[in-house]
This record gives sequence, structure tokens and C-alpha cells, in this order.
Amino acid sequence: MNRLAGKRALITGAASGIGEAAVHRFREEGAQVFAVDRAAGEGVTQIDITAPGAPEEIAAKAKAALGGLDILVNNAGLGTWAKFDDTTDELWDRMFAVNSRAPFQLVRACLPMLKESKAGRIINTGSVMSERTDKGLVAYTASKHAIAGMTRGLALEFGPLGITVNFVMPGAIATGMTRESFEDPKVRAIWEKKSPLRRIAEPIEIAHGMLFLASDDASFITGTGLLIDGGLTLRT
Repeated sequence: MNRLAGKRALITGAASGIGEAAVHRFREEGAQVFAVDRAAGEGVTQIDITAPGAPEEIAAKAKAALGGLDILVNNAGLGTWAKFDDTTDELWDRMFAVNSRAPFQLVRACLPMLKESKAGRIINTGSVMSERTDKGLVAYTASKHAIAGMTRGLALEFGPLGITVNFVMPGAIATGMTRESFEDPKVRAIWEKKSPLRRIAEPIEIAHGMLFLASDDASFITGTGLLIDGGLTLRT
């Protein structure tokens, strides 16, 4: 316990799913957490991360609430299945706005605080689609590949500052974004069969990975994608 004692964390997409689980785990381990989400939630500051000026507003409010920042978790995300012929410019732009541009802008807004930290951590939420793809996921896959590339580039630049930058790659997981699909027994059975563990993940299991990357246990890990997929990608 207390693996994050004295640490100050900002977590986006914090009202449900992986973000909500991460907020609970980080607090259990001693961190002060500033939670942000577009949706309302208990103890969550309600801000749309894609709104004009939102990254700067979030950074300012986090500094006011916490006095500084040691850990930034860019978790807010959007996932939409669409065939290529149905992928409009609006869908493409929205996917990148949430999954790629907002994390980039929030890193920029929070960097001055992270530079002052003795052990700065940036953790981005990617996906197994950060390295792979599937039908109907052209826009989503492209935005999650962007997260992987951004993470590695930032790790190279921020290493001399003592800031590590990593991302998690969840597989099939029951979150607010996917739970409705997995309520269909046939859909759930398909994805459960894909994993050697014969089940889909729960948000807390991804939060455990984030906790590891935020802790001193991961002090010499940077530019890495932590695969948390229950063996899903073992099959080609």
C-alpha cells in the first residue's frame, strides 16, 4: 500500500470505466487525484477535453487543487465502429480530437508542472489496436496508433527531464463504451473465446497496469506499451 504516497495525479475520462477504476486505485495507494470527465460523476470536474482552451483550464484547476502534478493519465477516449464507406470527415476528426489531439494538448499544458516533479509520469491509454487493426476500425486504429507514436516520441524528448512516458494497451474490456455490446451473450462469447483466459477484462485490471507505470516500480520503464489483453493478441 501507499505506492503513490505524496504523489499528485490528473486522470481524464474519470467518471466511468478504466478512468474511474484508476481514480480509486491511485487514491487507495495514497495519491491525491484530480479527476476530469465530460460526464458528471462524484468528485469529478466536468470538462470536455476537446473544448477550446480545455487543456489549459484543466491544468490550471489541477494546479489549484493539488499544488502541482506528478502523474498525468490521458485516459479519456472514444471508440466507434464504422465501415470505411461510412467513416465521415466528422467521425474521423472527432476520433482524433478525443483520442490523440486532446492528450497531446494536455501534455503540453501540464509539462511545466511535470518538469517540477522529482519523478514525473505520463500514462496514455492506447489499445491493442495501437499495434494491430480490425475491420470497421480505420479511424479508431489510426488514432490509437497515433497514441503509440506520440508516447514513444515524448519518451525520447522527456527522458532527460526525468519524466517517463508509457501507454497501456487494453484488449476486450467491459467499460461504459463497450458494456452494451458485451451484454449480448453471442458477442460476449466471441470475445471470451478469443482470449486464452476465456473472459473479457474488467476496468480495475487495466487500472492495476496504470498504477504500476505510475509507481516507483516502473522508474526505468519509458516509451513502452503495456499489453493488458488476457492473451488476446497471441492469435494472429
